[in-house]
Amino acid sequence: MSFTLVISTIHTYLFLKLNNISIIFVKKRKYFSQVKPMNNSIISLASICFLFFILWLPLGQHDFLIENWMKIGTYAVPFLLFAFFSSRTEQTDSFLADTKLMSVTLLVAYLTHQFEEHWVDLFGNQYAFYGYLNTLLLGILDAQDSTIILASQTAIFVINTSLVWLVGAIAIWRSPNHLFPTLAMNGIVLVNAISHILSSIIKQAYNPGLLTAIALFVPLAIAFYRKVLVTNSSANLQVIMSIIWAILAHIILIVGLLAANWFELIPEPVYFVVLVIWSVIPAFLFNSANKTSQVLFSET
Repeated sequence: MSFTLVISTIHTYLFLKLNNISIIFVKKRKYFSQVKPMNNSIISLASICFLFFILWLPLGQHDFLIENWMKIGTYAVPFLLFAFFSSRTEQTDSFLADTKLMSVTLLVAYLTHQFEEHWVDLFGNQYAFYGYLNTLLLGILDAQDSTIILASQTAIFVINTSLVWLVGAIAIWRSPNHLFPTLAMNGIVLVNAISHILSSIIKQAYNPGLLTAIALFVPLAIAFYRKVLVTNSSANLQVIMSIIWAILAHIILIVGLLAANWFELIPEPVYFVVLVIWSVIPAFLFNSANKTSQVLFSET
């Protein structure tokens, strides 16, 4: 067999082999192109469930979380911003016109607020809100000398991870196709800011969280509500209901604490369940009103 024949045989073999590989590749590509992509909404929901599963179920992490949840929230801020902006594919002229961005912004603003409120306040006091809230509630009950802890550290942890973290996570998950969860988060921000400001006026003193309530919460909440009302009058009812929902959330927060730890009408875990249920309600309200934010700001 001559050298030329050997080369020709090798060349023919390689050609057939490569051609066969190409056919297989085309078939595989056609197969994978027919495979339905994973539903991002379902993945997001599963991620939220997993997050709060490891937060709330007794897996040996209770003491660590009760003492450090606000620190975890603070350290989560840069990761949350990185995850959002690194995966963002569309931009709007104004961040107020992007409900997903607003959802992230509101949650980040609240995590910053929790730093001042529960970690280090304006005067360098650590976890100052714990003592402040218990003193305030006992004062309202005219029981300043009582040793009863109305707002336990566990209660404060569940309140903040449900009415803030869970509501914020749902708002991010549901946007941009469902406006109300973002409005609900905005309502929590606004009502909480008003409670801080009114308490400061009545007491004529600073309270933990007041600075971020004034500097972050008030301008953000008012600006977003104004943007929604100006650009889509059909969302007026949703704005009103989001404020009512947020007011009721704060009433449940206080009344539940008193019912569980002062009047002892219900066990504290039942109070926690009520908080979680109230936190997920926005995911089911105005769900089919319209294609909310995609239509909401189409003219801006």
